[in-house]
Amino acid sequence: MEEIYYPSADGVHNVHACIWRPRGEIIAILQIIHGMEEYAARYSKFAQMAAERGVLVCAEDHLGHGGTADGDFGHFPKDGEELVLKDIAELTSRVRAIAPGVPCFVMGHSMGSFFCREYIARNGREFSGAIIMGTGFTGAGTLFFARLVTKIIGGIYGREHKSKFISKLAFGAYNVKFKPARTGYEWLSKNEQNVKAYVADEKCGFGFTCGGFMGLFGIIKKCCSKSAFDCTPKELPIFIVSGADDPVGAYGKGVKKVYNKYRAAGVNDLSLKLYNEARHEILNDDCAEEACADIFSFIFGRAQIK
Repeated sequence: MEEIYYPSADGVHNVHACIWRPRGEIIAILQIIHGMEEYAARYSKFAQMAAERGVLVCAEDHLGHGGTADGDFGHFPKDGEELVLKDIAELTSRVRAIAPGVPCFVMGHSMGSFFCREYIARNGREFSGAIIMGTGFTGAGTLFFARLVTKIIGGIYGREHKSKFISKLAFGAYNVKFKPARTGYEWLSKNEQNVKAYVADEKCGFGFTCGGFMGLFGIIKKCCSKSAFDCTPKELPIFIVSGADDPVGAYGKGVKKVYNKYRAAGVNDLSLKLYNEARHEILNDDCAEEACADIFSFIFGRAQIK
């Protein structure tokens, strides 16, 4: 794994990014957009598998995450979602320069899926396909309330304040279905060892500030808008994958809603797969082998690689 740094669009931080290069010819590029309260290197096992198949994989740590955070874990500055999108675009530009003309794919997980959806709405013609993983859909009314509460609390305590109330409002119901609830993160994976690894990782589960939540709710609002679906190129192949027991996707209902929104918008090459009994992190669940095979099949098929 190669590590690089480049200036963030916020003008303050340096973005930390990881690149996994194939030993031989690069036949495709895959850019990963990681989720909330995690970091790029968590995808190393998957990325190494892809690199062994000739796929160059890259991923940056968002503002407030991983090696980019510089102590500001969970915080986005004002207009944070737009700054993260710019940092994502900068990495796209840099890896394209490594292998010009090679088919390029993008994959976003969880919060990263929301960034991915907005990114392809704006820049989808640059890619040969998109994998949307662990996604969901939130209505305008719910988002309005969430943003209002966050703005009020942030106004009182400051954008850098971490509010347990907002966290509970956003994620409090995620673990209710899963017993025994030893950690509060059982909703992430059916595999207990993977849940324990997440809990033990100091670069995971650190909580969001009011500014972080404003950025999160901001990107959800944008990617769930009608214009985001309508602006996504009709010819862009999209593969939506999720655990059937993922609360982020409302146990499949929200995931299917996203699928139907893209279908209504006229996206031609659109597919959906829900993995039975799998939870939020399908690459860290019992279905991981199957999910990896499906993703590689999608990439090689759309890149016309045998």
